[in-house]
Amino acid sequence: MTNFPEILYNKIKSIISGWNEPDIFAISFFVHSNECYEYNGFSNITTFAVSYNTEEGCNHAGPYDEERWNYAYWEQDETFIIDTYEPDSLIDELFEWYKENNIQNIGYEDENDHDSEGNYIGKGSVGEYELAMLVADIAKRLQDEGFIKNHFQKTIPIIVHDLEYPWYYIEATKYANPNGEADEFIKYITNVC
Repeated sequence: MTNFPEILYNKIKSIISGWNEPDIFAISFFVHSNECYEYNGFSNITTFAVSYNTEEGCNHAGPYDEERWNYAYWEQDETFIIDTYEPDSLIDELFEWYKENNIQNIGYEDENDHDSEGNYIGKGSVGEYELAMLVADIAKRLQDEGFIKNHFQKTIPIIVHDLEYPWYYIEATKYANPNGEADEFIKYITNVC
């Protein structure tokens, strides 16, 4: 049995430990699936990368400005941890974890997952939601242990997201920041979505 959550936790912690920019104000846990991402006969595979944004990178935008929180404005300098193209990624371990947790039909997405008012109520492609919840658990652990605050000498939110912000990413981000670290982001995103 693989210890994928612990392997992933240690990899994330190691990467963040190398970040020393003094004006980091947000950490990105970017979980993204794409039909072009293929692995072992599956398509629409979910990838995972970490990055951050700085005050300088957002031009010192206000606390609820789009330039601060919309990932499209960030520098896009991710470190991929799970990827179909990176030879050192943890893609094999992810698929073993899927298997151990009986997560099947990887990449499948039901296009009919909308309520009667047209709001999306699905959880993305199979494997995406599960990975998002796993990294939210890891983010919460990093916050609860005080790792983020101790490393950066300040409180910093960890945003769990994709290119869009459906309901489950907002919930994952709330969960990942148990002491209100992401309150400004949550206020921004709930007013936008």
